[in-house]
Amino acid sequence: MSANVETMFSVREKPWHGLGIIVKEAPTSADAIRLAGLDWTVVQEPIYTNFSKVVEGYRANVRSSDRKVLGVVSDRYKVVQNVDAFSFTDELLGRGVQYETAGSLQEGKKVWLLARLPREYIIAGERISPYLVFSNTHDGSGSVKVAITPVRVVCNNTLNLALNTAKRSFSMIHTGNIQDKIQEAKDTLFMAEEYMDCLGVEFEQLRRQKITDAQVKEYIEQLLPMEKEPTPIQSKNIIRLREDMMRRYYDAPDLQKVGNNAYRFVNAVSDFATHADPLRRTANYNENLFARTVDGNPLIDKAYQMVRAA
Repeated sequence: MSANVETMFSVREKPWHGLGIIVKEAPTSADAIRLAGLDWTVVQEPIYTNFSKVVEGYRANVRSSDRKVLGVVSDRYKVVQNVDAFSFTDELLGRGVQYETAGSLQEGKKVWLLARLPREYIIAGERISPYLVFSNTHDGSGSVKVAITPVRVVCNNTLNLALNTAKRSFSMIHTGNIQDKIQEAKDTLFMAEEYMDCLGVEFEQLRRQKITDAQVKEYIEQLLPMEKEPTPIQSKNIIRLREDMMRRYYDAPDLQKVGNNAYRFVNAVSDFATHADPLRRTANYNENLFARTVDGNPLIDKAYQMVRAA
């Protein structure tokens, strides 16, 4: 587990990117917070100089459990506690949504909750399962955010495409009004369904777009460019990654039956981005991979943009 990943739980047999522990059933958000070790609050405290003078206009966000400073924010910043950030999601449970994973990253600066939507989609002849990732930050870098993450079931790779026709992620301001919570829950499911419907249309278009092996190799070279004056090791590494993307992912048995089309190529890149071993595995590799699940993966988006521009 990454050194920057704190606590988390999961009901999946294979927790996302190797993060998390398995539980027998999906709990409520209150149970998720407790199981994930997120049952602490953020307290805003004044900041002092070495001469004990208060720094005006700023506060420190401090974790109640261990007094750790999570971030320095302006005095206009409003804390959204973990219990508040995720409590509205309980309204989704009655609609078949199930919690799967929750935890904190960067020593508590970011917290998240992952849920699976009840409907499984058949898109381009394949099973696609949509997930929602709810995240909140305590360092001043963001608010409560929801991101839709479709997963191709056969190989468990994420298909996060930045579409022009529908949003994949959006932010929400939490309120204490229960009616607002119910409406937010309904809006969340509506936007998720809208994205999945638009994704289905896009995948069908990609499936009809034929590409040759020569085009695939050209795309891969653009995705994994060579330095102008590479060292022998750099050249060897890039060649290896290119061959890996082509042979292991584009020519994977489950994709060969799809045919030579843009849908197959985007899936291969997604599989590569999701599962391929990096040239150098850093201490926070899994954490960064999970973050790209929420925020979007530049490699997947670039592959999608290339084939759509052809």
